[in-house]
Amino acid sequence: MLILNGIIHTMDGGVIDSGYVRVKGTKLVEVGHMSRLAGGTEQEQIVDARGGHVLPGLLDIHCHLGLYGTGTGAPGDDLNEATDPCTPQLHALDGVNPMDDYFRQARRAGVTCVLTGPGSTNPVSGQSVLLKTVGRVVDRMVVRAPAAMKFALGENPKSCYQKQSSGPVTRMATAAIIRENLTRAMDYQLKWERAQASQDEDGPEFDGKLDALRLVVSGKIPAHFHAHRADDIVTAVRLSREFGLDCVIVHGTEGYLIADYLAREGIPVITGPILTDRFKPELANLTMENTAILARAGVQIAICTDHPEVPIQHLMLCAALAAKAGMDEEEALAAVTINAACIAGVGDRLGSLSQGKDADLVVLDGHPFDWRSKVTHVFIDGQEVSEHDS
Repeated sequence: MLILNGIIHTMDGGVIDSGYVRVKGTKLVEVGHMSRLAGGTEQEQIVDARGGHVLPGLLDIHCHLGLYGTGTGAPGDDLNEATDPCTPQLHALDGVNPMDDYFRQARRAGVTCVLTGPGSTNPVSGQSVLLKTVGRVVDRMVVRAPAAMKFALGENPKSCYQKQSSGPVTRMATAAIIRENLTRAMDYQLKWERAQASQDEDGPEFDGKLDALRLVVSGKIPAHFHAHRADDIVTAVRLSREFGLDCVIVHGTEGYLIADYLAREGIPVITGPILTDRFKPELANLTMENTAILARAGVQIAICTDHPEVPIQHLMLCAALAAKAGMDEEEALAAVTINAACIAGVGDRLGSLSQGKDADLVVLDGHPFDWRSKVTHVFIDGQEVSEHDS
């Protein structure tokens, strides 16, 4: 396949004012200016993008797609396991419904990959999964599983367990639950490592929770911390430094208040949802300028919808609003493409138009941030998908 005459947003090599993208099988094989295009187009499928823009498939790396309802009116809330404050053994892979109509709507809007997972009622919530957005069998859609471990700070874990004796009712207790279980996981990991190194030493008795958490304390998967208030963000960083975690802040609503701190600590932030009101106290200082301020400070940024808080098809609109609030336009596009891919640990495979990467592409008939622009073509792994594909 060959896409011709488009304005190409490579996301790692600048913008090509009139360029082409060549695909073979599931991979990108050439990207360049039209003046450099060699022959051989007769045997290829041609997409003329003249007057339009071509960019990598969008990534939403914090959402709950497939876990909250089905999008068709039938019940199906599998978002929060509000029975135990510590549930790291949960796999989002076991709860995602790929028939959720919002997968189709995601594709229509150019969202080709999502990181979806549990909600935030539990201090330790469970394992997220990174998926392509096309398919009938969720196992065949997986890019990375598990992709992250979800932790939650702030009001949500407190409010869930106020009438129960098993969970936290203060921020101190939420942090204590996380700290206690990470401590146990480190001991479990140490015993496991010793057993692997010695034929004479038995490993620890299997514990599903600790076996899941050892992936985090050993650095195999990142820790994604739900945190809105600045003090909760700092608590997440504190816990991560105590246990050597690969920390990512999710939401970071008050991140702009401590942008210099986050930049010094090298902590990425997945900002959003942007299109929301101040419906709970920890959103009192919500501002549209948050993402731009963090980016200017040098914080690595992705933008998310937190679907269903903001419907996933509005991911590009969220990036456009970040640009309207002061973020550089290409940086805002990077926040839903290459930056998102890098934070999700798949920057070598997704997020930019580079030779050898997955052929996930979006073609629009106008600038991505023009509300009048329409998505005309979406390709996932080199195959064009329509709104009816599942």
